[in-house]
Amino acid sequence: MKRHSVLAFTKTQITEFERDGYVIVRGLFNREEIDIVNHVVNADPSIAAAIYGRHDQSGSTTELALWRDLGDDVFAGIARSARIVDSLESVLEGDINFFHAKLTLKRPKVGGAWEWHQDYGYWYRNGFLFPYMASVFIALDPATRENGCLQLIKGSHRMGRIEHGTVAGQVGADSIYVKQALERLPLVHCEMEPGDALFFHCNTLHSSAANSSEHSRNALLCCYNRSDNPSFLSSPDNRTTVIDKLADDGLAVYLDKPIDAQRTFATA
Repeated sequence: MKRHSVLAFTKTQITEFERDGYVIVRGLFNREEIDIVNHVVNADPSIAAAIYGRHDQSGSTTELALWRDLGDDVFAGIARSARIVDSLESVLEGDINFFHAKLTLKRPKVGGAWEWHQDYGYWYRNGFLFPYMASVFIALDPATRENGCLQLIKGSHRMGRIEHGTVAGQVGADSIYVKQALERLPLVHCEMEPGDALFFHCNTLHSSAANSSEHSRNALLCCYNRSDNPSFLSSPDNRTTVIDKLADDGLAVYLDKPIDAQRTFATA
């Protein structure tokens, strides 16, 4: 198997992240690595049992499963991988902790939308004082405009935190500010292939449309917080975990395990 080798972000990528609020890295994870994730997602009954839904404004449902613990499974292996951790530490300018991760699942023809929001729009309510936080969206399926790829507003992280409220069954950003941002800043459709990774700042406005295609649009998101930015609110939902970083070829441990030996995550 071809092993992936990647360094932390280059100076150009750091500049892009700071300017635009995001960076897409093509092929960060190879096909074999993504195939094992998809096999576990589809074959493990504990994942199916953990999935719950969130309604959009049209009443359609997008599904997710969220967990806060780093176990000994392929999901944790990806979250701990040096190719993610080193890159995020270069743009967040400090050591990072794992916050949580989630699968987002959009079924063919019925998968709903995610409304416009900033992750820090609700993480702020968890007691994280500073926006020293970021997420990594890893495509498990091809992500296209037709199946509801992630959209973002380029440079919107520089607006700072926007007020958020309830939009249908989700938390969404103030629509007046979103409208103004869309009039002044570029809208980007993040079309991606399996294994591509989108790194984005916690204040970057993003959303995704419903899945109108015949194909699923599944993704793994790993979320992080700078280690010197702990929550001041005591709650299990606010805890973060020190990362035992996994070397570049460390995912091979999980690829070599049979599916029934994969220990899956503890849910929220």
